[in-house]
Amino acid sequence: MTGYRKWSVSCSGVIVASALLFASGLAFGGQAYGQTADDPLSAQDPSAYSFASVVEKVSPAVVNLYAQKIIHAREPRLLPDSSVLWRLFRDSLLFGYGRERVSNTLGSGVIVRPHGIIVTNHHVVEAAEGIAVVLADGRIFEARVLLSDARTDLAVLRIEVGGESLPFVEFADSDRIRVGDPILAIGNPFGLEQTVTSGIVSALARTGVGITDLRFFIQTDASINPGNSGGPLIAINGKLIGINTAIYSTTMGAQGLGFSIPSNMVRTIVDTAVENKPLVRAWTGISGRPIPPQLAPLLGLSLPRGVLVTNVYKGSPADEAGLRRGDVVLRVGDFPVNDPQALRYRIATRPIGERLQLTVQRRGTSLQVPLQLVPPPNEPPPDEKQLSSLSPLSGARVVSLSPAFAEDHGLDSGISGVAVLDVQPGSAAQQAGLGAGDIIRAINDQPVGTVQEVESLRTRAFRAWTVVLDRGGQEIVIHGN
Repeated sequence: MTGYRKWSVSCSGVIVASALLFASGLAFGGQAYGQTADDPLSAQDPSAYSFASVVEKVSPAVVNLYAQKIIHAREPRLLPDSSVLWRLFRDSLLFGYGRERVSNTLGSGVIVRPHGIIVTNHHVVEAAEGIAVVLADGRIFEARVLLSDARTDLAVLRIEVGGESLPFVEFADSDRIRVGDPILAIGNPFGLEQTVTSGIVSALARTGVGITDLRFFIQTDASINPGNSGGPLIAINGKLIGINTAIYSTTMGAQGLGFSIPSNMVRTIVDTAVENKPLVRAWTGISGRPIPPQLAPLLGLSLPRGVLVTNVYKGSPADEAGLRRGDVVLRVGDFPVNDPQALRYRIATRPIGERLQLTVQRRGTSLQVPLQLVPPPNEPPPDEKQLSSLSPLSGARVVSLSPAFAEDHGLDSGISGVAVLDVQPGSAAQQAGLGAGDIIRAINDQPVGTVQEVESLRTRAFRAWTVVLDRGGQEIVIHGN
């Protein structure tokens, strides 16, 4: 990682400091998340406004992580990145430029299974040579990575505890939380041990936050600072509703905008790791975009909501279910979706083989469309090549885009084409405007789906070129001679 971006990753240890719930004015809105009428935290008891019992229950399951990494020489960055969204895992990476060195970085985790299964952030353990876990009682264990997934920024670790049953935190259903529910963030900010901060859920389904490929976050106003990465976000009933991963800040400090990965996504990754399964996400074959306000009336919508289907992969579950370009996906099961990130999240948290019900709007008519979830196919084979003597594509390293490759690399898996992996500086491809992540859809009005098809055009005596690209869901047309 080079320098810090103001998207902060929270690296944490265990944090204990009791906090009060904003005085009696909040009063949990009459009833807290997970609270029943017989809950001992009743409005008539002054202790109802204390988090002490929740902290006492949860804090033994929060751990400190020390990951030893080799930091290679790089150029110093004197100023932060222009983005104000940054991960909270930067402290130990800001100094020591110009030489290779060993860095002992600090993060947090939470025990989610009694036999030593721990969840943290991927960026905490990424490229670590060794990982030490310090429990709340001071014992130290060496950890083994079972699974580390960059797309969700989650990692699952195991420590061997010889059959001992450790304190752990149960999962809550993150789809049940509401804006305004009280929460606790636990972690190790700035190296301070045992710290708890309180707040509320500020927003749900935040998808415009560019931290991970599968962008869908819980937003909170609880103070989360550098050093909190991987720490838990806890509901008032003591269950896990998220893993803290980033903050919005212009000063590297907490400014009341923290973001956490929902527990339903976390649970999916943990189950996959514990069952020793390959991490394969369900696939539908839908490519889509948000609804522009000016387009909503033309689609028969009173409001710009849902996901406009821009492409359906031939032979995919969406194709077999009868979805068409121009349809609007409004709901996945019981959950509304208003952008492609929300749609991907809802699909990614469901198991392969499940049959989902989509609510679709087609020319003013509402339809219920059953959709079978399947693994993404690996066809066509990647066939990676460096293109040469093929203006304007010379200098581009490309690969045939299969749905499986697209899913693994965070690309649109609902379209076919040839993906650009990188472009040589000064090459014809760079001068023509190609960049890494572009997907070549057509050349001179001829659709292309494999590297071989692109290469075959070399034999044709074209004088002028037109290349159609997909770039982040937008169609781009470039020309060359």
